[in-house]
Amino acid sequence: MAAVQSAPVELGFAEEAPAWRLRSEQFPSKVGGRPAWLGAAGLPGPGALACGLCGRPLAFLLQVYAPLTGRADAFHRSLFLFCCREPPCCAGLRVFRNQLPRRNDFYSYDPPPEDPPPGTGDSVCLQLKSGAHLCRVCGCSGPKACSRCHKAHYCSREHQALDWKMGHKQVCAQPDQLDHIVPDHKFLFPEFEIVVETEDGITPAVVGKEDDSEVVESLGEALEEELDSMAKHESEEDKIFQKFKTQISGEPEQVMPQLLNYLKADSLGCSVDWGVLAIFTCAESCSLGSGYAEEFVWKQDVTDTP
Repeated sequence: MAAVQSAPVELGFAEEAPAWRLRSEQFPSKVGGRPAWLGAAGLPGPGALACGLCGRPLAFLLQVYAPLTGRADAFHRSLFLFCCREPPCCAGLRVFRNQLPRRNDFYSYDPPPEDPPPGTGDSVCLQLKSGAHLCRVCGCSGPKACSRCHKAHYCSREHQALDWKMGHKQVCAQPDQLDHIVPDHKFLFPEFEIVVETEDGITPAVVGKEDDSEVVESLGEALEEELDSMAKHESEEDKIFQKFKTQISGEPEQVMPQLLNYLKADSLGCSVDWGVLAIFTCAESCSLGSGYAEEFVWKQDVTDTP
């Protein structure tokens, strides 16, 4: 095994934050809730955000604000990750990239204010500046409207039915209340801000091909009892996992795969589960105007042990 020099490792920590900090104009990195879309036009449609296996709408998992230094067309840049949360499927994953120049149709040229805007409270905005409507349940593109009030929008009949049961039936005849009564549906994951910090002094460990393993990077920490259980087995994969555990021991609260615990989704067999989610983007980060480009996500499962 040989250590290699690399750029400082960035760690993400899930922290509670006021609602205004997680809105689009703050360019957040965040977990759960509804997506804080970057570009307000060209959103992925319901077909793009449906599970390829079961066909159900995908749930927003997280987004990361990742601008590119020196790229005028990617002054703002975010990645949006969605997953299927319906057992026993829980396998559908899709990721989208969006980027904008500093001068664009949606945001001020100047940095966002550090103080909360006056009079906004915790209200949910379900219509973007482009005029696009968002689904009341998931916050994704909502091209379908309620046939009674024509004010509530949805991505699918499934989410329309869910919202009807959660209270829309009572407020459907009161259109002026629709923007003020938007329940936090159980379909959504708990919401946290991802606070990014740089960890100095960590370099990824690269294991030679002859060892039949892969690059081990500082991506996170599972629950301590799970780590200890896995450590009892002496397979090659377990040895690699121990090196991984040692590497990230200095910052045990970083997000991956600790994220499952934050999302209350760490029950194997009945909820979403993964070991590592690795996202690959276009090396040139090619621009598609204000639209969203689909990228590649690779899911590595935790190996089952007796």
